[in-house]
Amino acid sequence: MRVLVVDDEEALADLVARGLSRQDMAVDVTYRGDDADELLAVNDYDVVVLDRDLPGMHGDEVARRLATRPVGTRILMLTAATALTDRVHGLELGADDYLAKPFEFPELVARVRALGRRSTVAVPPVLERDGLMLDSNRRMATRDGRPLDLTTKELGVLEVLLRADGRVVPAEELLEKVWDMNIDPFTAAVRVTMSKLRRKLGAPDPIRTVPGQGYAL
Repeated sequence: MRVLVVDDEEALADLVARGLSRQDMAVDVTYRGDDADELLAVNDYDVVVLDRDLPGMHGDEVARRLATRPVGTRILMLTAATALTDRVHGLELGADDYLAKPFEFPELVARVRALGRRSTVAVPPVLERDGLMLDSNRRMATRDGRPLDLTTKELGVLEVLLRADGRVVPAEELLEKVWDMNIDPFTAAVRVTMSKLRRKLGAPDPIRTVPGQGYAL
């Protein structure tokens, strides 16, 4: 899952980003509304955690502009405004969920995960295909009932492949969904992670390489 965190309280934004990263999410951070609008225009995010009172462009305008684009990005409004009218207004602008500050981090994670499952075609929290099973909430995977000791990136790659349901996934898409915007686009990270994942999955190899196109289960 790829998430954008937008909050002008830099310490809070960084804290939220670090916490979500530890939950196996690829997370980008910005502290301004206009920068968020630019990132949302060029990157495919599953969820944006969006403050309302932002410099450069108000969070309401960011939400309004995102709602007009043909993308599946879900919006979690994270704000200190707690009045009922504020919550209603945020939802009317296109937000999918609303969480008031201060908040409990486990609840934030649960809400982000729930929105992520709705970001495109709805998918169940437990993904299965040809003996492979991944529980996206518990971050556990098995093959034919055998537990798999996977790293964060290996779990992320496997989740993207399972969500694709047989579709060929380009390496560029894996980079976008599993890593963050700081990754070098010419890195061998996908190839190296894929090799390690295959070794852990064991024989027969369930991952098919399509030359010039990508990978599929």
